[in-house]
Amino acid sequence: MSNSLFSIENLTISFENEKKKIIAVNDVSFDIGKSEIVGLVGESGCGKTVTSLGIIGLLPNSANINSGKIHYNGKDILNIKEDEKRKIRGKEISMIFQEPMTSLNPLWKCGNQIGEAIKLHNKIDKKDLKSRVLKIIKNVGLPNPETIYSKYPHELSGGQRQRVMIGIAIANHPDLIIADEPTTALDVTIQSQILELLKKINEEEKSSILFISHDLGVINDIADRVIVMYAGFIVEIASRGDLYSEPKHPYTLKLLQSIPLPEKKGKELESIPGIVPRIESHIDYCPFVDRCSIAKEICREKLPLLEEKSDKHFARCHLT
Repeated sequence: MSNSLFSIENLTISFENEKKKIIAVNDVSFDIGKSEIVGLVGESGCGKTVTSLGIIGLLPNSANINSGKIHYNGKDILNIKEDEKRKIRGKEISMIFQEPMTSLNPLWKCGNQIGEAIKLHNKIDKKDLKSRVLKIIKNVGLPNPETIYSKYPHELSGGQRQRVMIGIAIANHPDLIIADEPTTALDVTIQSQILELLKKINEEEKSSILFISHDLGVINDIADRVIVMYAGFIVEIASRGDLYSEPKHPYTLKLLQSIPLPEKKGKELESIPGIVPRIESHIDYCPFVDRCSIAKEICREKLPLLEEKSDKHFARCHLT
């Protein structure tokens, strides 16, 4: 992509103990354009969150980055010093976590938490800091900014807490926001409001967004382009329109068929039999083969490559 802001190249991340090794992210490559919203979708355990934690440098100690590069601003940010990573994290690349109650400090007022994100990366006096925080609170759609400023997280609703998390994420006008399932715990109405807020931020701030979800229905409401992950592998990449109208991978097709739609009322939704495999070493077969209804012998004999099947539409499948 010519206007690429950020790119991942052949990233592999594993978790290992004395007994076994699990490859959570397997040779993953993709880019994100300037001001682009990219959806990253797949079942729980497919490697979405591990990928995002690898990007922002918050992987647990048990994780190993076995190979790969993450390019941002002309640097491979996997190979820079920790103090340089801290300067980027929260300022140029920020993250919205799935559950605000476990991400926000229960002992700090919400305004102070947004303010702390600003102070970490800027020299600013108290008066200007509070003014900036109040403006952020207003911009994320929270009523009565002065009141919200002085509230503790437990005094807010789930949707309000998520807006505070978004306020922290946008506090320093980042180039890239990683949103990890930010609507999962919210009801449908609040979910829609949060999606509209993120689209507004994308439009006004020109921040790129990597939006992570297990729900293709939600991804359809926000993403310009979609990446589908399965068992640590990327299995499909396409524009939103192409992916929803002409999916090239059997897994993507099954995910789309499982979305509840009004026209499907009274009909049984599609399901995918079996479970996502745990990949413990290099494989020479398709990871979806045991759950695929159209699998052929070649699928058991050779790992398919992620190839361009039509214009800017990539899939990891022998049969398309």
